[in-house]
Amino acid sequence: MRLSVTYGLVLLPVLFSSTAARTVGAADFDSALLSKIEARMRQFVDEQEISGAVTVVGSSAGLAHLVAVGSRNLERGEAMTADTLFRIASMTKPVVAMGIMKLVESGALSVDDPVEKHLPEFRGQMLVADRKDGTVTLTRSPRPITLRDLLTHTSGLPGGYPEGFGDVYGQRDHDLNESALVQSQRPLEFPPGSRWAYCNSGIDLLGRIIEIRSGMRFDEFLQKQFFEPLGMNDTAIFPSADRQARTAVVYEKKDGKLNPVSRPLIGNPATARHSIPAGGLFSTGPDLAAMYQMLLCGGEWKGVRVLATESLKTMTQLQTAELPCGFVEGMGFGFGFAHVRQPKGVTRMLSAGTFGHGGAFGTQGWIDPRQDLFVILLIQRSGLPNGDASPMRDVLQQLAVDALRPQR
Repeated sequence: MRLSVTYGLVLLPVLFSSTAARTVGAADFDSALLSKIEARMRQFVDEQEISGAVTVVGSSAGLAHLVAVGSRNLERGEAMTADTLFRIASMTKPVVAMGIMKLVESGALSVDDPVEKHLPEFRGQMLVADRKDGTVTLTRSPRPITLRDLLTHTSGLPGGYPEGFGDVYGQRDHDLNESALVQSQRPLEFPPGSRWAYCNSGIDLLGRIIEIRSGMRFDEFLQKQFFEPLGMNDTAIFPSADRQARTAVVYEKKDGKLNPVSRPLIGNPATARHSIPAGGLFSTGPDLAAMYQMLLCGGEWKGVRVLATESLKTMTQLQTAELPCGFVEGMGFGFGFAHVRQPKGVTRMLSAGTFGHGGAFGTQGWIDPRQDLFVILLIQRSGLPNGDASPMRDVLQQLAVDALRPQR
């Protein structure tokens, strides 16, 4: 099935873009260049790099391009459709950060709060001072870890969970409270704030703090604060059975062929207890387009204020100074979002200050306020050498930027 959307929506004011940005709709894109995206994605399908894809391009004015190509389930012969659900994995992390900022807005917490203020089990945090001859020497951490550290991946916490704790990211048989308790007993790998190290467990802790401070389950909080106001009806951590039936299969490439991954990193959510704030969301192209349009409009969507403009600015500005960050060159980090410090390589066509995030299965979503542009790539491919630097991402972004018409 092929769905292509090339019309503009009602123009919304650009509240978040810089003064260099433009208010653009579909008419401000070259439709002939946008149409090349479908052909190039089909080429990746024909080469068995991916089973299929949904690609989205838009602006603060709305959707300019939405195309589904290939298959979401090769074994069943199911075509990719615009309403196919994808495991967006770590693209969930910015949504967690948005949740924290909502609680900051309400006065429930501060990003500079020590984690132990909300999770007392983290008091007396220890730090690895030395490892030698199989012996680990511990010392007191020079300061407590803060929510800011968790939001920027600079806490020093181990990124995963200890062996024997259970396969949280497959079976998800522990809840957020249990996973927080386990992490509280583990020493830090480096002093807080001194380094950047990607930390899934730290984002999970933020999910638990959201539960404590909001009095709601993490998934219910996201539903109420973001998905309902944005009309994101297909986005969930625990999708219903009918939505699971529309979920794309994760594939890996072996011996030149795509094979289904029987047990992907983020497993069946049907009986899960752990909501995986670090990467548990399922979503669709149209749903994510609504969220990204809201981000380009300074936190407002169709007249509904979803996030304060100041919160969004804080989240998306560089928070990690000159620390080496990310999975491609020239990156830094804000709160939950990766931040393009210096466009180069796969980000060469984007502007400095572009923000977004990728996911474990090659999904990508990036927002460029200066060019008033968002680009979304939804695929389900395991085993990519580097999903953030995939040729699929590179091609999509370049064609999207090329299709922007010069400012009148």
